[in-house]
Amino acid sequence: MNDDRTPDGEREPDRAEPGPTDRREVGPPAADARPKPPGADEGVSAPGPSETEAGTEAEPRGTDAPKPQDPTGPAPDTPGNDRMTGRQRLAAGLWPPRLNRNQLIAAALLFVLGLGLAIQVRSTSEDSALRGARQEDLVRILDELDDRTTRLEDEKQRLETQRSELENSSDQAEEARQQREERERQLGILAGTVAAQGPGIEVRISGPADVVEADRLLDAIQELRAAGAEAMQINDVRVVADTYFTNAEGGVNIDGQSVSPPYVFEVIGRPQDLEPALNIPGGVVQSLQGDGATVTITPSDTVVVDALRSAQRPDYAQSPSQ
Repeated sequence: MNDDRTPDGEREPDRAEPGPTDRREVGPPAADARPKPPGADEGVSAPGPSETEAGTEAEPRGTDAPKPQDPTGPAPDTPGNDRMTGRQRLAAGLWPPRLNRNQLIAAALLFVLGLGLAIQVRSTSEDSALRGARQEDLVRILDELDDRTTRLEDEKQRLETQRSELENSSDQAEEARQQREERERQLGILAGTVAAQGPGIEVRISGPADVVEADRLLDAIQELRAAGAEAMQINDVRVVADTYFTNAEGGVNIDGQSVSPPYVFEVIGRPQDLEPALNIPGGVVQSLQGDGATVTITPSDTVVVDALRSAQRPDYAQSPSQ
């Protein structure tokens, strides 16, 4: 019987025979290999360098080998990573909006300010038609406005005088009758049932039928009324508030009556107001002359408007005295 004890009296541990899977290739020791301390084969680990240090020491210098990543650092951008881009962070910060009371008040004030500026710009653009006018034209327009204001002031004074006469007259019934007759005459002139005469102008318009059309004549009537025309007629047709114009072959129809050129306007009013109103830049006279028509304006101290219209009996309205 073999004695496996060492000369020191200790028995050597049994060593298992290396099997097929336990074979290890024996080669030359590594350059940086260190001798194992005693007891390493018995399962006791000797203190040594950590895995990180070992990997660092084993890394060859001067090569492009990848460096180990710090597990506490940021994760690399991979297709599966859900990191937000700058645009996504901006959108997330803007929506949903986080508004407080002060911001809402400021937004409302800015909206009101912008609306006021838009209205101001629009009103300024509407008045831009007078920017290209000459100084003489602007002065004439200003004079026309002053004359219109004067007429309104005179009308106001006349009405106040009539009221004072009614209040102070000893025979108020007679005074009221006279004023009623005067008012009736004025309304008759406006309605076209009474002839009238007074200072005014005569306007003669002639030209091709495709130039002097119904809408051009209506524009002339509107400008004369705005300048203070009190009574007018075109050829033999009295022009009143409900007069209408239509185009016809060889001329126009006024209230259903055929009228051919030249068109002669007899207008009663202040000549110094009527003539500038027709000659205003961009007005009907300038437009007609630009298209080849001929317009002649003649002021007169006495203009007779004697074309009459038949009085129409109203269907529903009647005088309170009846």
